[in-house]
Amino acid sequence: MPALVASDLDRTLIYSAAALQLPGPDAPAGEAPPAPRLLCVELYEGKPLSYLTETAARLLRELAGTAVFVPTTTRTRAQYRRILLPGPAPRYAVCANGGHLLVDGESDPGWHRQVRELLAARCAPLAEVREHLLRTAGPEWVRAHRVAEDLFVYLVVDRERVPETWVKDLGVWAEERGWTVSLQGRKVYAVPQPLTKSAAVREVARRTGAGPVLGAGDSLLDADLLLAADRAWRPGHGELAGTGWTAPGVTALPERGVLAGERIVREFLWAARAHR
Repeated sequence: MPALVASDLDRTLIYSAAALQLPGPDAPAGEAPPAPRLLCVELYEGKPLSYLTETAARLLRELAGTAVFVPTTTRTRAQYRRILLPGPAPRYAVCANGGHLLVDGESDPGWHRQVRELLAARCAPLAEVREHLLRTAGPEWVRAHRVAEDLFVYLVVDRERVPETWVKDLGVWAEERGWTVSLQGRKVYAVPQPLTKSAAVREVARRTGAGPVLGAGDSLLDADLLLAADRAWRPGHGELAGTGWTAPGVTALPERGVLAGERIVREFLWAARAHR
């Protein structure tokens, strides 16, 4: 059976303009190193939002014919559906950090019910965590707060003004209640510990009978996915890179930004072809 490729999306495969980290200093036309050509894969309110390189797009199309490709994201279903990745639409996708398993674009009700029952048994209620976040966060650096799919909560913040001690204290408080805290770009996530990408990916592997699992991600919420994969990669930026996190079977790449996304797709394709 082909390999199963489970990849995070934002800041792993696709990148906002602020996260591209294109190489080379600004210079007059003709003097700067050539920048990679980009393909827009997401629009929001009629404006381009997310990109990958044209080379990564070509490799991703090839990958779809070689492996079982499963986008694996913390995005809600609505946020995921804004993305149009190159190649055929994936049969399976993981949204809401594992809370929804999409099959041909629709959430599997049995999987979602199983997740809900697990969270109710093992974690503090969402309302308690949301109330604590709003009560302890500083209004001068919180820009917005969101509840995602009635499963977890996150704040949009002014990153430079967030006290480091607040994030650490929140992590300790949340862990005691069965939740995990993750700081990703301008967002602070509080997610129930049993709500994991790896659990949903294992279910896809079971259903498809796929071979080895290949994974990639950049944040703390991706760590369980990388640990569960047979081989995995993380980019040179992001929450995991910032702490120097690594593990057996996980390759820490030097590339940062959108070129890391291109490298990750290339690694996926090489590994999937080697398996076949």
